[in-house]
Formats: sequence, structure tokens, C-alpha cells
Amino acid sequence: MTVSEPVRIRDFVITKENWIFAVVSYDNKAYIQGFLRYVPDKNGDRVRQDGKRFRKVDFDEAQHLMYKSYMYLNGLCAIPYEDVVELKRPQQCIEHCDDASVLRIVELLEGYGIPRHHMGVTGSRLVGLAAESSDIDFVLYGKPSFERGRAALRDAVECGLLPPIDSRVWQQIYQKRSPELTFEEFVLHEQRKWNRGLIGKTYFDLLFVRGLDEIVAEPRGIDDGFATIRAAVTNDCYAFDSPAIYEIEHETVKKVLSYTHTYAGQANEGEVIEARGTCNEAGATRLIVGTTRAARGEWIKSCTLLLSREHSAGPAEQSRR
Repeated sequence: MTVSEPVRIRDFVITKENWIFAVVSYDNKAYIQGFLRYVPDKNGDRVRQDGKRFRKVDFDEAQHLMYKSYMYLNGLCAIPYEDVVELKRPQQCIEHCDDASVLRIVELLEGYGIPRHHMGVTGSRLVGLAAESSDIDFVLYGKPSFERGRAALRDAVECGLLPPIDSRVWQQIYQKRSPELTFEEFVLHEQRKWNRGLIGKTYFDLLFVRGLDEIVAEPRGIDDGFATIRAAVTNDCYAFDSPAIYEIEHETVKKVLSYTHTYAGQANEGEVIEARGTCNEAGATRLIVGTTRAARGEWIKSCTLLLSREHSAGPAEQSRR
């Protein structure tokens, strides 16, 4: 298969075996680096328009299947281009959209000057396997469009065009992400990100993808044990990317990278963070958070945010916590 422009994160590919992969890297020149999400199953609960049934695979099963069938490069599954029969790009969902909830998001963002060709929808909706309860994984391309999208969402909630996320939905998100944070810590970080919202009763994420002129692939390195560090963030430009990137001021570690969406946008430039993850050598030492999907024993916290919350809380609230 040949492609007219680079394959990027949030794209999906379907192989000859009808395995459906999410693309997880910007470095896809020789092979497509992906993670298995759906496999054919005659008893599967997801059904495409052509009647073919699939099921979603969890992290461990996906790892097992990929290791059996594909080689790995730099720790990621490498899918040969000749194995790919279909490339699905999130923009296709916008071009042929008849989903009322998606179109409401499109209209909102167009009102902030974001062109449709900078928008997309990924995940189960992109590959025709959405369930009735499926969230909307809404993609925005390029840093300027993504920042406008966050501003649009914030303004829409503050002026009453969209409902705020209530405690029940935050609890659902918290249970799904299952982070190494208390519920209160999780919500405190999330509420200022403005990358999650509601259209009616449908939950959606705003997801960042680099524009074609912004693409720089983050190298993979060699893991060297776990560590916990505290450091000041010196650059948060790509804090919502995948991986999320936080350049920091630290004696040995130069960057913190998060491969889990839980910690995207977790801290702002100038804030002090605490992070626990795997040390990784790739020219310079990085700390990798999200080495597994659940990211057990790994986290990023803004110490600055948590400290400001403690200072603003009254004595009664502090005693409850």
C-alpha cells in the first residue's frame, strides 16, 4: 500500500487478516507502528455495516497476539505496508458525517475559525465499530487548532451552550482511567484541561495530532529501572501529544513522556511536577510514564496545582481531606 501523506497517530489500519490497529507513532516510514484494538470474532459484540463481527482486545491479549504475528522495532509492533489493505484517517469521519452529536462539535469549532480539514474522529467510530454507548474521540490537527478547540469548549460550557461534566461522569472517567491519583486529585487536574466535554449525554475527548509541518518522532530508547522525580516544567508545548512531552529542569532527566492519555496536559510550564515511571536512555535520559495501558505504579502530578488547592481550601475542607 502506498500513501499520499505521512501516517500519523490516531489513524487506523486494517490488515489482510482483518486485524484493526491504532497507529501509535509518527515514525512510520519503513513500517506502520501500531497497537492491536479489534480482531474478527463470529460471536463478537461489535458489528460493521458489512455484517462482519469483531471484538475489542485488551492490552495483554493484544500484546500476546502481536508478538506471535509481527516483529517489533524499538519496542513497538511493526506492521509491513504490504500487510495493510485499508488506511482509515480521522478526517474521513468528518467528510461523510451524519452523526448529530459529531456535527454539533464541528459547528461549535467552526465558530472559532477551525477549518473542517483540521478535524477528525478516531476510535471505534472511524472503523465502523461504535456501540450505542461509545464516546466520541474528536481529533484536532495542529497546535493552533487544538488550542482554539480547548478555548471553544471552555467558552461553550461557561456560557451554557454545553453542560459541565458532573460528578457522576467524572466518576465514570476516573473508573475507566483508574489512575494512581485520588479521585479529588484526578478531577482537580482534569477540570483545567478543557479537553473533555458532553454533547447531550454523549461524552467526548478533544485529541491532539501534530500538523504535517510539526511532525518530529520521539525516539525509543533503552529502559533502565523505575524512578520518582520532582522537577520544574520548562516547556509544555506538546503536553497533549501522544506521547505527552514535558521538558523539565532536572540534574539527570531532561523530559517526562506520558504514553497514557490520563496524564496528557497534566502540568503547565513553570509548575513543579512529581513523576514516577521508567528511566529511558535515548541520547538523554527521559522518564517514561505509561509503560502499560493501566500505568500501575506510575503517575504525573502537578505539585504546584495541589499545593495551591490546599492553600485555597478552608480549614473544614482540609480536615475532611
